[in-house]
Amino acid sequence: MDAAGFLNRIRRHRAYRGQIVHEKLYPARPARFAALAEPMPPALAQALAGLGIAHLYTHQAEAIAAVRRGENVVIATGTASGKTLAYNVPVLWRLLEDPRTRALYLFPTKALAQDQLRALRELLGRMGWELPLGTYDGDTPRAARARLRKSAAILLTNPDMLHVGILPNHTAWSHFLANLRYVVIDEAHAYRGVFGSQVACVLRRLRRLCAFYGNFPQFICCSATISNPGEHVQALTGLPARVITDDGAPAGPKRFVLWNPPFLDAARTARRSANSEAAFLQTELALAGVRHIVFTRSRKVAELILLYARRALQEQAPALVERIKSYRAGYLPEQRRRIEQELFHGQLLGVTATSALEMGIDIGDLDAAVLVGYPGTIASTWQQAGRAGRRRDESLAVLIARDDPLDQYLMRHPQALLERSPEHALIAPDNVYILGRHLPCAAFELPLTSADEELFGPGFVDAMIALENQGLLEYRGERWYYMGIGYPAERVSLRSASGERVALLNAADGYRMLEEIELTTAPTRVHAGAVYLHQGETYLVTQLDMERKYAVLQPADVDYYTHPLVMSDLSIVRSLRHREMGISTAFYGQVRVEEQVIGYRRLQQFSDTVLSEEWLDMPAQTFETRALWFDLPPAWRQELAWEGLDFHGGLHALEHAVIAILPLFAMCDRNDIGGISTPAHPDTDLPGIFIYDGFPGGVGIAEKGFELLPALWRETLRLIEECPCEAGCPSCVQSPKCGNRNQPLDKAAAVWMLKKLLQGGG
Repeated sequence: MDAAGFLNRIRRHRAYRGQIVHEKLYPARPARFAALAEPMPPALAQALAGLGIAHLYTHQAEAIAAVRRGENVVIATGTASGKTLAYNVPVLWRLLEDPRTRALYLFPTKALAQDQLRALRELLGRMGWELPLGTYDGDTPRAARARLRKSAAILLTNPDMLHVGILPNHTAWSHFLANLRYVVIDEAHAYRGVFGSQVACVLRRLRRLCAFYGNFPQFICCSATISNPGEHVQALTGLPARVITDDGAPAGPKRFVLWNPPFLDAARTARRSANSEAAFLQTELALAGVRHIVFTRSRKVAELILLYARRALQEQAPALVERIKSYRAGYLPEQRRRIEQELFHGQLLGVTATSALEMGIDIGDLDAAVLVGYPGTIASTWQQAGRAGRRRDESLAVLIARDDPLDQYLMRHPQALLERSPEHALIAPDNVYILGRHLPCAAFELPLTSADEELFGPGFVDAMIALENQGLLEYRGERWYYMGIGYPAERVSLRSASGERVALLNAADGYRMLEEIELTTAPTRVHAGAVYLHQGETYLVTQLDMERKYAVLQPADVDYYTHPLVMSDLSIVRSLRHREMGISTAFYGQVRVEEQVIGYRRLQQFSDTVLSEEWLDMPAQTFETRALWFDLPPAWRQELAWEGLDFHGGLHALEHAVIAILPLFAMCDRNDIGGISTPAHPDTDLPGIFIYDGFPGGVGIAEKGFELLPALWRETLRLIEECPCEAGCPSCVQSPKCGNRNQPLDKAAAVWMLKKLLQGGG
């Protein structure tokens, strides 16, 4: 692709209004190879040669050698760097030496497992080897499950199936577990936050059962580039691992462009929709014959961008209309496979997609990737950008900013995105609330003993006390036994934060259940009046009953989406750590949060224009979590008044901006964090700002903010100070979730406060 030529064409287009605010060319990178000290089995070497692989990249050779030495490894290299080969080779090598060997491959999605199965079968086909293997998930027929359980040398599955289908039935899997030599964890960076913390507990349960059968498997992990691959994998598996980050794979030149939609008003407070800009770019890419992918944050937006681009192509080049499609969760598996194949073979020019295509499914060689809004992490940004340019030719990546504080910060500070180290992946497997869900599962599988504290971590004792008090576990003969009914794993979802669920009922289909969501998120996701998406279809919520745990949804064709308005209150339970910051003291500790959804905004789908604000009367929810907070001098109220500034408005603006910028430091979404600001908190009698984890018990987000607080303040100051608006806007200090309707806010007061904090020792 001639990326520079395409961009010059865009600059001459009548719709261009200076949207390209930064452009960086990453030069091509040559391949670097290394040889193995130990010769590979001839059958395996010949099969690789048949696939055009005559040499190993440096990171592949290092990983294979480490696995052969018996080490746990984590390979954290770029997209399309050949990480799959780095685990397939040592696994097959071992199987050639010892056919009793078993390997478990874990993938975060079923689609990725299916894709990797195809690649593995191709390699085995070159070897002429009919090795028993297969995918084991919810789509696997019952007869095939029994066959795989008895004979599979390599089992490809996901953490959910391991959790609910294999571990509780371990006696039927005893031969497999007793011979399990390798556990492969692909896309390890995806296991973060609540989901990652729960998967970490599942992996500890797996290790515990393997040990029961006299076996201690090795772990081979693959990850996108993150700041702490070794630390993350040790937290995930409970075992240290050799970190391999020296990427020897070649890469073609990549041109990375930051694209900021133009202002719509003279006051510079609102910009044109990022979705409209994406539809324009997709149209131009299709007209230029460029094979591309457009990543969006939601399924509905993926469909809308496709609709707008197809309308434009219908007028300019009707033959191209069917050569762009959308790809998202909700499509039937055969539909998704067909689109993947059409992309791979070049029948399609492009797709609009959610992050379902971010991970390593092979969709062939694409020339351009368009990211509609910052994906939330630097790691995900490079994962998505890396979907284009898998050959040695030039490729293009375009990040289109939304009218959001973090997006706009990155537009003004390209180096914070393009030159910054990726974030830390955070999990908390010893979170008492999470252990409270997994220890009953572990006890059902095998009675627990005090020795299990070392495996499950510091939260073990508190969780066990709580479970004994609830009557779920009983201590007899120096062991804890599960006393519940049925098996507990079926009531624990790895991808939700609580055990209780809310059923979503379709009023147009005899109130049949569409799906279930976790109880704790129901007030913000399915309150009355909320717009809800299910498998690409839009529904309007007409009723939410929290006591009976159901919500009623009605199919609807609406051109808006909804944002909840949330009021929060917070009390301090205990401080765990503190640090003097000059004129302020910062704390990290345990807090009790009360949240209440008081209403919601209706926003136009493409323009994000606020159509209305609606009010609700809903009960509050209370939970304990971890928070960082810092106090401020009470004298500032008078000093700001002398400057003609609003003290309370400054606190409020500062709180919003800190929440907006914190995802730069931790792999989290803005919605994973909550906050409050107050001129005088009842527990301290001081003005203060509190930032807390949105999940009970916390998963490390607030702790990371506490550790990096001076840097967090500096970046927050830059965010606010450099925003071109006069008095505050959605790009700096306004929050879409604010229960106080973003009142009061004082941008200048927030800048004043941050400068004082940084001058005072921060």
